[in-house]
Amino acid sequence: MQLVLTTELLLEAYKQGLFPMAQSAHSKYIHWVCPELRGQLPIADLKISRSLRKIIKNQTMRGQFYTIRINTDFEQVIDGCARKMPDRPETWINGQIRDACLRLHREGHAHSVECWHGGHMVGGLYGIALGGAFFGESMFSIQPNASKVALVYLCARLWRGGFTVLDTQFVNNHLQQFGVYELRYEEYMKVLRVAVKKPGDFLQPGTSEAELITRYFRMREEESS
Repeated sequence: MQLVLTTELLLEAYKQGLFPMAQSAHSKYIHWVCPELRGQLPIADLKISRSLRKIIKNQTMRGQFYTIRINTDFEQVIDGCARKMPDRPETWINGQIRDACLRLHREGHAHSVECWHGGHMVGGLYGIALGGAFFGESMFSIQPNASKVALVYLCARLWRGGFTVLDTQFVNNHLQQFGVYELRYEEYMKVLRVAVKKPGDFLQPGTSEAELITRYFRMREEESS
């Protein structure tokens, strides 16, 4: 019998440190994954290169590069993440996972950070918010630095919204540049149990992306001085 990924099942699984993956886009089966070492990104202390900082500051202050939007086309983001790329010949997002994430989004649990340019989405990421924990699921980019920009804006939003955990599931070469680190399962669960009880505010209505990123950079500059 095929497992039905209900909202209740998924949220409880994430609370227990589990997440679903498929072997391919066409796989009929779901595997529950629980890594012994769990990837984490520092929300307030994300490593941001000078070149990326310059792109973001030009974007915020001069309107160049990309426009950031939240939750305007979640379906396009997850399809972009599932699309085969030269450096990603296969995906773990099958039909069941896609449908479950779309349902989580409709119910207010899953969110997308999107990079737009010239009226087209050129990159972004999506994940699941649960209390003060955010589980980053996947990202994609079809123009240079688009997913990197989305990640920085995500961290600004999470920092302002009171989140304390940004889970990446695994560590990979792409995330190394941002200061990703690992926690053993036991330590991760201690941190997670506290985080999911916190009232994280992802949407923050009335706050613009420019305001969020400006405050985020100001906080980082003040703490480093």
